[in-house]
Amino acid sequence: MRYAHTADVVREAEDALMARLPEGALMRRAATGLAVECARLLPRVYGSRIVLLVGAGDNGGDALYAGAALAARGAAVRAVPAGGRTHEGGLSALRSAGGRVVPPASAEDALFDADLIIDGLLGIGGRGGLRPPFATLAVLAANAPAPVVAVDLPSGVDADTGEVAGAAVRADATVTFGTYKPGLLVDPGASHAGRVRLVDIGLRPELPGPALLSFDDTDVAALLPVPGPESDKYRRGVLAVRAGSAPYRGAAVLTVGGALRTGAGMVRYAGCQAAVDQVLARWPEVVAEAVDPLSSTRLDPGRAAAVVIGPGRGIRPGNADELHVVLESDLPVLADADAITVLARGPLLDLVRERTASTLLTPHAGELARLLGTEREAVEAHRLEHVTRAARELDCTVLLKGSTTLVAHPGSPVVANITGTPLLATAGSGDVLSGIIGALMAVGLPATEAAACGAHLHGRAATLVHRGAPISASDLLDGIPAALLAIREAGTA
Repeated sequence: MRYAHTADVVREAEDALMARLPEGALMRRAATGLAVECARLLPRVYGSRIVLLVGAGDNGGDALYAGAALAARGAAVRAVPAGGRTHEGGLSALRSAGGRVVPPASAEDALFDADLIIDGLLGIGGRGGLRPPFATLAVLAANAPAPVVAVDLPSGVDADTGEVAGAAVRADATVTFGTYKPGLLVDPGASHAGRVRLVDIGLRPELPGPALLSFDDTDVAALLPVPGPESDKYRRGVLAVRAGSAPYRGAAVLTVGGALRTGAGMVRYAGCQAAVDQVLARWPEVVAEAVDPLSSTRLDPGRAAAVVIGPGRGIRPGNADELHVVLESDLPVLADADAITVLARGPLLDLVRERTASTLLTPHAGELARLLGTEREAVEAHRLEHVTRAARELDCTVLLKGSTTLVAHPGSPVVANITGTPLLATAGSGDVLSGIIGALMAVGLPATEAAACGAHLHGRAATLVHRGAPISASDLLDGIPAALLAIREAGTA
């Protein structure tokens, strides 16, 4: 599991640790780890040409000390100072090891002749986009052929949110110290960070609980239910699905399929006759009945352990009546798509806040914007802020879909999913996700864990099913068993 802490918390922990260490020891620990990781990226250190982009802060010092270590191993190291000040101890160490300082005017020639570029311009305290000369160096580094390694965090990325307000370094790898920073796990910062390596500098005992975390295969394997000898269809979870309508019958097929392929013991489906017919044609094992919310008065979810409602269901008054009845039940509820649109109209939001059973909302940015009464662009620019706000104001679990899927629950660390892929940007993939998570809720996982595990499984299925080739939402259904096997194998390794 990856744990991430905000910049203020990291600084406090570093101050507490430095008070017990000799002066400069913590920076040398970080620099040693940075040098080791940089060496791994090079075919060989001896004779390699390395350029350091150096700011005035501690990140610049880390880069200079790491550069000194690499120069001592025979690398040709050149430092480009970006500001008026440079870390004196680090600069002295670099020069003593044979490294050189080149003026910013010569930066372009140095960068385009480099085998490796190390970004030590700004640290975790940087806010807003880079300004000249930092921005100029970031652009030159982006256009240079050599790989870029960021020190702790790509310069120009907000450490706490992942926001990128202007120019920023786009790294191929980031070496971060002590703990992950939220900005390394949340887009767009995550996409600027490349592959992230964590260097242990002894900070962990000084750190409180994380602000954000992410699951790996092993973590998900530990949470996924495994049927035992005494399992039956009821112990494996009965999920009620209220998805699909006459115009959108496929949403029902995909949601039900996601649940079945994840291992639901039984799926009880209710919808209009046309949707029932299509669901049974694809999934004959489903217990299905024709209950159209636009004409029926029987709207309760029936005997089930959890309910998924909303994908392709519609937004007419009858759909609002159905959602009202479902929210009044004592079952865990996942509300997606059309159900969120109905909620955004206002009257039913109080039911969400008042529920004692768990509630999970799974909006994309536009749907979350409607729930919060803001603009989609604001949500996309400040994803972490808005998903946290929604969970707090609605007193429920919220999964915000997107390039980085985020799961927020009041009073708990946000969970960032690391298996997201552009392959999932296809119609119907969200319906499959609802089925996956619904199956996990039906078997008893709390909403936050079900959402985090479901998002992880969803992404793994997308990358495994056609080994990175384009997929449809229907293809995802075939990828779920492969993803479950891969995750369980990781859990037993």
